[in-house]
Amino acid sequence: MISEIRKQFNSHDAMALVAFGVFVLALLLPNPTWWVAAIFGLFLAIGISAAVHSAEVLAQKLGPSLGTLILALAVTVIEVALIVSLMANKSPDAATVARDTVFAAIMIVTNGIIGVCIFLGGMRHKELGFQPMGTSALLSILVALSAFSFVLPNYTTSSVGPTYTANQLIFVSVVSLVLYGSLVWAQTKSHKSYFVALKETDLTKEEAESYVPSTLRAWMSFGVLFLALVTVVGLAKILSPSIEAAVAAAGAPRAVVGIVIALLVLAPETLAAVNAARVNQLQTSLNLALGSGAASVALTIPVVSLYSIYTDSPLSLGLDAKSTALLVLTFVAGSLTFGVGRSTALHGIVHLMILFAYVALALMP
Repeated sequence: MISEIRKQFNSHDAMALVAFGVFVLALLLPNPTWWVAAIFGLFLAIGISAAVHSAEVLAQKLGPSLGTLILALAVTVIEVALIVSLMANKSPDAATVARDTVFAAIMIVTNGIIGVCIFLGGMRHKELGFQPMGTSALLSILVALSAFSFVLPNYTTSSVGPTYTANQLIFVSVVSLVLYGSLVWAQTKSHKSYFVALKETDLTKEEAESYVPSTLRAWMSFGVLFLALVTVVGLAKILSPSIEAAVAAAGAPRAVVGIVIALLVLAPETLAAVNAARVNQLQTSLNLALGSGAASVALTIPVVSLYSIYTDSPLSLGLDAKSTALLVLTFVAGSLTFGVGRSTALHGIVHLMILFAYVALALMP
């Protein structure tokens, strides 16, 4: 048994163990200098990479529907940990960090990840096919979640400003969980076939079969995933003040903190989505991107709402007019891109330009 475990042990497992060791060391240094914080940040990224890789192994073992769900949940746990850590610091932007981070995640997955996947895949294959029924369901859930969480707070009158009252937060949290639960049910039970990649692939039969890990490898990945998530959550708690200080030192707007967090969390998942598009499996890429966006909103909002109510901390969710316009533009472009079941590199360029506009206007408000 031990020899078989040694045989299954890989570099990602080793990185997770090393990152966990660094986390234990970080507990002994509560106020690290900037260069020590930079090293911890490197191992935070390594922990994220190990967590996402382990989730991918489980995805290969359990199938695309459950697999993408596990990966989305793993990424969301990391994101929530970073957000709550920053909210607990009581910094000037603590009330808006959840909104800025989740909005950044939406813009990155719908325009960045999807844009890169469609562009690179389109350049290689000319046209990429996907299932419009499954993709439209993912997009509609994300649209509804975004509207409830980030648009409606601007129009309620029970509280002043772009905020919800405690009762409204509870209501929106319940609605978010119902919507996401319905999506999970559709993906794994009632309409599972709508989210399966089309049978067009560049992989040979031998290559496809080699992607299915053994049961032992899957259990090892589950353990490594848990260890990596503990590491990431712990290092995020320690490094959250350094992230804010770095953004402030660069003279960037406070909203950039959310973009940094979203980029950090979603970078490894982007690689997984691009790899799927590379072999003409765009549906898998869309499941990863849109599924993560939906999970990010549906699971983050209830957690930060509960934290806000429990600690009596302010929570501002409503987007400003500029961000609302970008959100509407993103979903209009998405509905056109995903309307016919085929896409080209041109669609990818459109989404990438929307992302560039979002980043440029965040830096030059």
